[in-house]
Amino acid sequence: MPDAATETIIRPIEKADLPTLLALYQHLNAEDPMLDPQVAESRFADILAHPGMTIFAAFDGEKATSSVTLVVIPNLTRAGAPYALIENVVTHADYRQRGLAGQVIGKAVETAWERNCYKAMLLTGSKDPATLRFYANCGFQQDKTGFQIRRPG
Repeated sequence: MPDAATETIIRPIEKADLPTLLALYQHLNAEDPMLDPQVAESRFADILAHPGMTIFAAFDGEKATSSVTLVVIPNLTRAGAPYALIENVVTHADYRQRGLAGQVIGKAVETAWERNCYKAMLLTGSKDPATLRFYANCGFQQDKTGFQIRRPG
């Protein structure tokens, strides 16, 4: 594991990073079944080819230790300024409490501003005050009401 003097590398995920990203995602939803390798490769190719979609990750060597997905969405309101969604924020259990999630979120927000987004949004299912405080400390305001609907079955 890196020491305090080691600079964290944060960069967009690339094709060769799929195995380490899938391993990291086990720390997001441990109950999720592992994707079939062919399905994972197909979905990952779709993600990499999707305009405006970027997965940023912090790395310890070749190991992804924290990541976030940024999606920049074109828009016809707000003078045509796009908006951004941030999803799948996760840090490997062995790397938590080091500021990595804040750094990858910061990179995603910085990229959203570079792409002229007028806002960046994220949702969390967590009710944990520490998690909510973390997002507030990243600059997010809890000033809207979010809703979701999930496909049955």
